[in-house]
Amino acid sequence: MPAAAGGSASAPGPAAQKPFVIGVSQSNLGEPYRVQMNADLAREAKAHPELRMIFKDAQNDSLRQRAQVEELVSQGVQLLIISPKESAPLTAPVASVYAQGIPVIVLDRRVEGDRFTTFIGPDNRRIGQAAGKWVVSTLGGKGKLIELEGLMTSSPARERHDGFWEGVNQKQNPGIEVVFTADTQWLEPNARREMESALAAHPHIDLVFAHNDPGAHGAYLAAKALGREREMKFVGIDALPHEGVQYVRDGWLDVTFAYSTCAREAIDSALAIRDQRPVAKEIIVGTRRFERDSVEQGGAALE
Repeated sequence: MPAAAGGSASAPGPAAQKPFVIGVSQSNLGEPYRVQMNADLAREAKAHPELRMIFKDAQNDSLRQRAQVEELVSQGVQLLIISPKESAPLTAPVASVYAQGIPVIVLDRRVEGDRFTTFIGPDNRRIGQAAGKWVVSTLGGKGKLIELEGLMTSSPARERHDGFWEGVNQKQNPGIEVVFTADTQWLEPNARREMESALAAHPHIDLVFAHNDPGAHGAYLAAKALGREREMKFVGIDALPHEGVQYVRDGWLDVTFAYSTCAREAIDSALAIRDQRPVAKEIIVGTRRFERDSVEQGGAALE
């Protein structure tokens, strides 16, 4: 029998393992968070040479992501990791893969129903609640707010929005008033453009709550261009070391909340699934709050 390409005709040693092929369907690489997620997944997988990773970038297009999922299946992946652009349009493709007996790890953004192997992600509602409570405390229960939303057809944006207003609790804090909202689709250029509109319409703004750090940074840059950045506070979510955490150090953001890429949990779960060990249907990862007085200590745990 001829040897495999690049291999040897001799029998494999006891440590040799067949490749385990994992397809990764990423919603887009236009957000720093998603670039970091892919990098973290690749780094975690590198510790396991038997893992073979195939990455696909849907470029912020649900139809393209659906086609890429089908392409990964046709390439023979043995497990799918997907961070869907939107919940509803990707629910059926994920269910189809799962029905074919291919395990599916849904990462960060949810699909509808339960036709997948496991969901892994932080608790977006809790993060939103923590941000809302921080805003009430910081503003003393009164102020004019801008909310720059993520993509509202994705589960994190909806959960962060709902959690935030639960944390604000306008019945108890009627002085907290939202004067402008916009869906930025998670993208900093969109946030900056929307913030320019908000600044033109409102002569005074107390605080900007953005669903991610690029949104908060875009808002800060728009305010700074008009010399108004000291008038308001800026709240973000993600806390990547080179992004949100650094923005807090630089004094551009007042607070950000950690949103793990969950790469370690995803690869650990993939290995467990491969080895036919049980995994939980849902794995929720914790968060931390980073302010100027806690950033050098690695942030503070939420109460």
